[in-house]
Amino acid sequence: MKFAHITDCHLGGWRQPELQILNTQHFRQAVETCIEEQVEFILFTGDLFDSAFPPIETLKETFEDFRKIKDAGIKSYLIAGSHDYSVSGKTFLDVLEKAGFCEICKYEETDEQVVLKPSTYKSTHIYGYPGKKAGLEISSLKKLKIEEPYENNFRILMLHTTIKEVTENLPIESIRLDELPKADYYALGHIHIDFEHKHNDKPVIYGGPTFPNNFKEIEELRAGCFYIIEVNGFTKVTKKEIKLKEILSFKIEIDDALIATQKILKELEKKQDELKDKIVLLKVHGTLKKGKPSDINYQKIQDFLEKKQIYSFLKNTSKLETAKTEDIQLDLQSKDVEKVEEIIIKKYETENPSDFNHLILQLMDALDMEKQEAETNITFEKRLLGELNKTLGIELD
Repeated sequence: MKFAHITDCHLGGWRQPELQILNTQHFRQAVETCIEEQVEFILFTGDLFDSAFPPIETLKETFEDFRKIKDAGIKSYLIAGSHDYSVSGKTFLDVLEKAGFCEICKYEETDEQVVLKPSTYKSTHIYGYPGKKAGLEISSLKKLKIEEPYENNFRILMLHTTIKEVTENLPIESIRLDELPKADYYALGHIHIDFEHKHNDKPVIYGGPTFPNNFKEIEELRAGCFYIIEVNGFTKVTKKEIKLKEILSFKIEIDDALIATQKILKELEKKQDELKDKIVLLKVHGTLKKGKPSDINYQKIQDFLEKKQIYSFLKNTSKLETAKTEDIQLDLQSKDVEKVEEIIIKKYETENPSDFNHLILQLMDALDMEKQEAETNITFEKRLLGELNKTLGIELD
């Protein structure tokens, strides 16, 4: 038996059009490889789409790919992930199933237990439970039970969740493998990392993503992936990498935003012959002693890169900071909020001289008015506008 494990495709997730196209191409490459490898079925373990209601263009392309899978005689089994799961239970995964392109794993849930129903392929039983937002599936996973018509069948458990063996001691909602029903292959989704593990000598695999989902993932993973599994007395797991574009990374430290644009361009020029058709990642970090982040002309940088015919440009400035100004020191014996406000406002007035600074406290007092009991919204609004009119000396409609 040969099957594929695909997960965390996040189709429709990228805002940049060229990366959304590339994401779709990565998914299509996975599908084409499955057809070439003549797998018997494909497991999709969540987050096929980036949302429960993806863009229409994404749906059209995805339906076309699933049509190819069906025409090749390959079965598809799905569970929802934390992105394409909907509390209402209505998602476009159901439309795929109604169209006859896949089978969504079924279960029955009560307060006491969650019973997974098998999807049967020959002598294989496939079970699955969806992922939910913020790890809300964990409490249900701890009540899982398997409905098992035939005990000797090969069992696959599909989950979109976080297992404790990945998080270790991090304070993240997770579940231990020994808390789950026994399976012969654990097909997992949700965590976008390379993770191949064994539990009771059975493979535990996080299978994706088929394409990185953000700057950090592109930087670290450099490619997408999925898995092909062969069962013939033993279980052979093969990772299939998907990489359609090369990535070029630049990490530049700056302390002067006024000259940062030229510094960045100079670094890019050193590799200008390598830029064509690449995904260019620019990470700008450091503490600014001069200027502010907005002084960096990223449009000029992008224009330069586009002339070099790059495929896509992404920047990350999360580690770019401005030098910290001296904190306001408040030596107060009591927790007098009005006194604290007064000190802060005086400091602001000193640093930001203006003819209107004297209105700050008056406006705060006016806006601090509360609606009286039984007072209508219209009456309260007129009273508030009247006070503002007195403070500002202008007519407010």
